[in-house]
Amino acid sequence: MIRKIRKKEEITSESARITSDTIAEHREKVLAGGRRFKYPVQYVRHKLVFNAIIVGIALIVLLVAFTWWQLYIVQNTSDFMYRVTRVIPVPVASVDGQQVRYSDYLMKYRSSVHYLQEKEQVNFNTEDGRRQSDFVKSQAMSDAIADAYAIKIAKEKSITVSDTELETFLKLQRESEDGEVSQAAYDAVILDYYGWSPAEYRYATKTKLLRQKVAYAVDEDSTKTLEIAEEQIKAAGNKSLKTIAESVNKVAPRSVRYDAPGFVPRTNQDGGLAEAAISLKKGQISGVIKPMNGDGYWFVRLLDINETQVSYEAIHIPLATLAEQVSLIASDSDMVTTYISIPDLVNNQEEE
Repeated sequence: MIRKIRKKEEITSESARITSDTIAEHREKVLAGGRRFKYPVQYVRHKLVFNAIIVGIALIVLLVAFTWWQLYIVQNTSDFMYRVTRVIPVPVASVDGQQVRYSDYLMKYRSSVHYLQEKEQVNFNTEDGRRQSDFVKSQAMSDAIADAYAIKIAKEKSITVSDTELETFLKLQRESEDGEVSQAAYDAVILDYYGWSPAEYRYATKTKLLRQKVAYAVDEDSTKTLEIAEEQIKAAGNKSLKTIAESVNKVAPRSVRYDAPGFVPRTNQDGGLAEAAISLKKGQISGVIKPMNGDGYWFVRLLDINETQVSYEAIHIPLATLAEQVSLIASDSDMVTTYISIPDLVNNQEEE
């Protein structure tokens, strides 16, 4: 009891010493006691944030290094790495300063592999399968380089493909002799044969159409040949297209080809030639036709027609300049740089 009383007395005595003159001093003592717990916590928190930043940077560096190793050394073509290249536009090559996207190369390569595996039953674990894989890689790279070069020219010449043009082409693709195929059925066929989603097929098709537009724009020889052909057709009267083709080939810079396929279905998938012939009178020659497949200029002359078929003759002015430019550039190491090692089987085969 005496000890307790003394404690109370001490407390009372201590409290009694806090006056208006000493309150500031007493507050500082209390705050000083709290700082012992505050500052160590702040120090630990700052250290944790700093360490987290260091670890985060290290993980990013490791991830970038791993991705680079997988793409450029291992050449991983898995679905996961393909999705990575779709999100991150890393290059696989460059042509005349234009980057070739890794995803474009993989999309073409994986599509060809899908077809060979699913439809041709090719085993890529065999020696023959590995040779086919090498050829497909070379082919996919060459095609991706050609697309990138066409994109470069398209930018310079302000050439574009509108959504309307794309939809028109896709609709024609879905048409058959029995009518238009449903979108769902068509998408299923594309997935089955090429392994492409609808979005991937639209992207590939739009790139193809852009490349075709560029091919028309840069081919001056074909344009001059077209002008000569139009002049001779106007002056030809009832002459056959075969006679006109022979006459054009004597003076034009680009040789034209004559064709007479005989009777074909009215809905023949020939880029619109049969459709154009149907709209003519017998013996009449059409105006210039630029098929959706982009293989050049055509003129058709209606020979005969019935309820289900049509017969016509045609002359074809092919395009060649863009293909020649791409072939020339592909053989120039100063113009084309590839960032992965691929056997040049496509060009070697063409030379043979």
